[in-house]
Parts: sequence; C-alpha cells; structure tokens
Amino acid sequence: MRQNFEASLKLTLKHEGEWADHPRDPGGATMKGITLATYRRFVPNATKTALRNIAPAMVARIYRLDYWDKVGADRLATGVDLATFDAGVMSGPGRAKKWLAASLGGADHQTVKMLCGKRLGFVRSLAIWRSFGGGWGKRIAAIEARGVAWALAASLPGHEVKAALADEHRAAQAKARTRAAGSGGTGAATAGGGGDLMLNPGHAEQLAGWSIAALLAAGMLVALVFAVRAVLHRQRAAAYRAEIEAMGDA
Repeated sequence: MRQNFEASLKLTLKHEGEWADHPRDPGGATMKGITLATYRRFVPNATKTALRNIAPAMVARIYRLDYWDKVGADRLATGVDLATFDAGVMSGPGRAKKWLAASLGGADHQTVKMLCGKRLGFVRSLAIWRSFGGGWGKRIAAIEARGVAWALAASLPGHEVKAALADEHRAAQAKARTRAAGSGGTGAATAGGGGDLMLNPGHAEQLAGWSIAALLAAGMLVALVFAVRAVLHRQRAAAYRAEIEAMGDA
C-alpha cells in the first residue's frame, strides 16, 4: 500500500547497511544498497565518493522508482508489499513479482510466508551463499516475521496478532529442533555404516554402485542440509520472538 513505503524502506535500509565494497559482491561498491551503476543512471559520472555521500531524498527516490513502483507495491496488501519490495531490492523486481504470483491464493500472511520461502530457496542456490548466507537468512526471516505481523494486524486485534506470532515462533522452534536432530542422526548413521540407508535391503542395488567414499560424502551432505535448515528455522524463531517483544503488552 502507498502509505507503507517509508516504513518498508526503513526496514530494508536496516538490512542493506551503509557503505560496502566487498570483492565477492557482484554488485560492486554500494551505499545503502545502491550500486554505483544504479546511482549513475540518476547522476551521470558519479564517483564512489559521491555515492558514499548520497542524500536521503535521493535514496528514497531510487528505491521508490526502481523497486517499490516496479513490483506494484502501492496495490499490494499490507505486509505483502513489504515482502515483495524487499525481495525485489535483493533479487530484482522481476523475480519478486514471479515469487508473489506463485504465492497468491491464501490469506495475506500466508502469502508473505510463501514468498519468503521461495526467496530463501533461490538465494540458497547461489554460489555466494557461503559468503553471505548468514546475513541473508536473518534478513529474510526478519522480513517474513514483520510482514506476517503487518498482514495480521490489518484485520485482527493486537492480542490475536501476538498469539498468532507466538504460534509461528513455536512452529519454527520445533522445526529447528527436528532438523538439528536429523543433522546428527543422519550423518552419524551413514558415516558409521548403520542406519536405513546402509541396511535397508531395498537399497541394495543402489548401494552396489556406490563406493564407501560416496556413501560417506552423501551422509555428510544430508547432515549438512539438515544443519543449515536448523539454523534457518532458528533465525525465523528469533525473528518472530522479536516481533512479539516489540508488541509489548498488546
């Protein structure tokens, strides 16, 4: 919705940070998430120094024109607008709109969760996930929790919103515990030569074509996947807890 732009931008800028010129970031030098190439479309021949000193009004103008307007956020429901906008900033408006289209069909807070899930799946597939995954996971979790809170608050009283957020918090905690248990059990069973993968007769033909090294690698990979998912759900649980605490005695 139109009136949510400033609040959404404030949240996005919190995650974009200030000046950055990371050698592994394909976007190059950025200030408040704005690359030098983007800035030069508005201020031709701008230098890195000029970008580093960009005025707040110009920051808002660029984000509105290049992201908020391009994902059609003025026409989106509260909460959904935030989730789509932030996804567009990080991964491009085109992808954000595709994720939104694939997430529609349920209540607004469910759309937020589905969109953030699709977004997380995409960034986890990127080669630079190993360098930036920790921050990305926290960011997407925070946007999900805030988007869900906004969407629920549009139609529910405060105490019901808080209860719903508490349910999301507990669900995320439960998933984190389950994935953490899987990361230990799966890896240990496979590497140790036991467990279903090694002993189930139905896998005999498959196992015949595998080397011990491959089995060990497969077990470690499965364990790693579970471990990563545990971390991501812990991040979601923490984000929902933060939203609950921010509501105070509502």
